[in-house]
Amino acid sequence: MEKVEEIQHKTLRVNGLNMHIAEMGQGPIVLFLHGFPELWYSWRHQMPFVAAHGYRAVALDLRGFGDTTGAPEDDFTKFTTLHVVGDIVELLNIIAPDQEKVFVVGHDWGAMIAWALCFYRPDKVNALVNMTVPFAPRNPIIRPIARLRATYGDEYYIIRFQEPGEIEEEFAKIGTKTVLEKLLTNRNPEPLMLPKGKPFDESPVKLPPWLTEKDVDYYASKYQQTGFTGGLNYYRALDLNWELTAPWTGAKVKVPVKFIVGDLDITYNAAGVKDYIHKGGFKKDVPLLEDVVIFKGVAHFLPQEKPDEVNKQILDFLQGFSSSDQRFCTLKFLWSSITS
Repeated sequence: MEKVEEIQHKTLRVNGLNMHIAEMGQGPIVLFLHGFPELWYSWRHQMPFVAAHGYRAVALDLRGFGDTTGAPEDDFTKFTTLHVVGDIVELLNIIAPDQEKVFVVGHDWGAMIAWALCFYRPDKVNALVNMTVPFAPRNPIIRPIARLRATYGDEYYIIRFQEPGEIEEEFAKIGTKTVLEKLLTNRNPEPLMLPKGKPFDESPVKLPPWLTEKDVDYYASKYQQTGFTGGLNYYRALDLNWELTAPWTGAKVKVPVKFIVGDLDITYNAAGVKDYIHKGGFKKDVPLLEDVVIFKGVAHFLPQEKPDEVNKQILDFLQGFSSSDQRFCTLKFLWSSITS
């Protein structure tokens, strides 16, 4: 029985934002980064598990999501990876000033933020478990939105997310809970298309065993308060990210990584991704990539769909670093005692 009710919640002032974090356990920090349309709650299965194995699990609502404020939410230019990584670095400075490095686990947009964190501040990351979204090297020739539009057309979900307010109006007509049900239960590995004026079909949603009515109600309660704009701003800042990250063109991610993805995931099935992962490109860009795990018959939201399997993969990877990390902490403590 997972002890979700034992997770502690607090709000901290971080980079001018009111940031909501959830935490549980003691020990080396495992920082969990969620995606869209999700919240800290997406890690409800992982947090008690890693806490029970000697780690301090910390999950946050990212900038503009859930109980963390935006900056402001109607300005997508404040949602670049540089802004969000800045939030994470400052959060770690506040909650773990004694831990020079932490473990990171990311999914979906959280995975993209985790790649960016390792890119900008590898000194803060001990090791990374990333899910669903592989590292994407910057293409200096073409902007991301132009490339996606040319590949998938105007109905592709990321293209539909670009115009501020447009998809929000369509989602409002459908209803927050229905939108979340449609997105969270999608198992079609084909590119996600949201036709203008009618982004989803009208068929009723049957929730899978891994997603309960209570789970959906939690997500819906938060998105009904905030709307979807905060999360959509991450997509709207894609081209701006491309502009700002020009100095990192060709740079590599140099932290130890395990990557996990389901074979029904829409990102895994996107154009060129399988070849990139399996034919050497991924390993070239992430030279410390230690393992790639493919879950059969699993779609995008794998931490919730297959929590036990994901938990095992996370723990197996982290435990390969924990002993050396703990020895370092012990030596640091002894040195502090001697010199004080």
